[in-house]
Amino acid sequence: MDKTRRSEIIDLVNQEVVPALGCTEPIAVALTVAAARQALPAGESPVRAEVEVSPNIFKNGMGVGVPGTGMIGLEIAAALACFTGDKNDKLEVLHNVTPEIAEKAKAFAAGKNIDLKPKNDSPMLYVEAKITSASHVAVARLADAHTNIIEISLDDNLIYKKEPCTTGADSKQHKKLSVAEIYEFATTAPLDEIEFIREAANMNDRLSQFGLESKSPLGLGVGESIAKRIGKSDCADKLLLSAMARTAAASDARMAGAMLPAMSNSGSGNQGITVTMPIVAAAEVLKVSDEKYIRALMLGSLISVLIKQNFGKLSGACGCVVASTGAACGITYLLGGNCEQIAYAIKNMTATLTGMICDGAKPGCALKVASGTSAAVQSAYFAIDNICASATDGIIAECVEQTIANIGNLASNAMLATDKAIIEIMVNK
Repeated sequence: MDKTRRSEIIDLVNQEVVPALGCTEPIAVALTVAAARQALPAGESPVRAEVEVSPNIFKNGMGVGVPGTGMIGLEIAAALACFTGDKNDKLEVLHNVTPEIAEKAKAFAAGKNIDLKPKNDSPMLYVEAKITSASHVAVARLADAHTNIIEISLDDNLIYKKEPCTTGADSKQHKKLSVAEIYEFATTAPLDEIEFIREAANMNDRLSQFGLESKSPLGLGVGESIAKRIGKSDCADKLLLSAMARTAAASDARMAGAMLPAMSNSGSGNQGITVTMPIVAAAEVLKVSDEKYIRALMLGSLISVLIKQNFGKLSGACGCVVASTGAACGITYLLGGNCEQIAYAIKNMTATLTGMICDGAKPGCALKVASGTSAAVQSAYFAIDNICASATDGIIAECVEQTIANIGNLASNAMLATDKAIIEIMVNK
């Protein structure tokens, strides 16, 4: 592979693997509110915020913790951004939250100054924030990607407009990727060109350790519960349980609103956690070389990006299908697997997890993350033994790229009715 092509792929990774403080749906709301607030003239402060979001943003933000507040939901995220946040910080827009700002935001929300509601006739990923001050009204809109502010206006005068999102999952170079090309890139690129992916693992590992070492369980305490069972298990059990515990603990911490960023993948922090932490745990148990570890991280991360292209940014299908499939590929490589066996791992994961629903971001996501990790380890073991779901099985195709396309078709098209039903159930609880 020539250097130009390697550079294109590295650019793609840098677009899709980025730090995110807090669940990306509340953060997208905070980012949009911050963009509108920053459009107000100097000295003008918000007195009211009206926020409309797509049903999927509404679903994914209802039950998740917001960093620095001890609270859940989109409303408090919007309230925080009325007092802090720079749109240029993107998914880390709330990194400057202090206890004082959090108290101001809580009082602002309690005073009924936030009006937040779903907007049914909108794109799958959409936020619109209208911020009113004593003398002015500013509006910002975000669409198609969690950081893609497309429009800002002040008193009905347009001050910023952007063309539709054409980077990341919609980029030309992304659509050309194949499993074989990803394998070639991850296993042959000069190590100094791809070593930056280590920071994804380091960042998510810090979140995992925070979850495991907390004096009281975070979220549901899924990671801590699994970790207690590692004990003196044999090597295979240690790999499985360690991967599940480390991965779930990071999700526990993140869903509880820990003030630590996750390295996201394709717009999701939980997906970033789920693709990296099983590989981190497997590399430690298997005692592989540092080079093999880095290459496994890059392989898994890119496989996750590739599959997510077909999913779309938000869906009625759980992102564990995407991220844990990437983890399965990375673990297969760590176990000595070749490109063909990595394709087996993808097919095995497709036969195992496809159809898991996404019912929003919340502490229970750690349960799904743990299940996805378990499936990833087992699928890798099967792949190494040359066990692969057959093309006669359901949505599995002979070609691994067609299998990936079939997953995407279900997630982005066939599950639309399921998604609507999930949202209706959640809104009416």
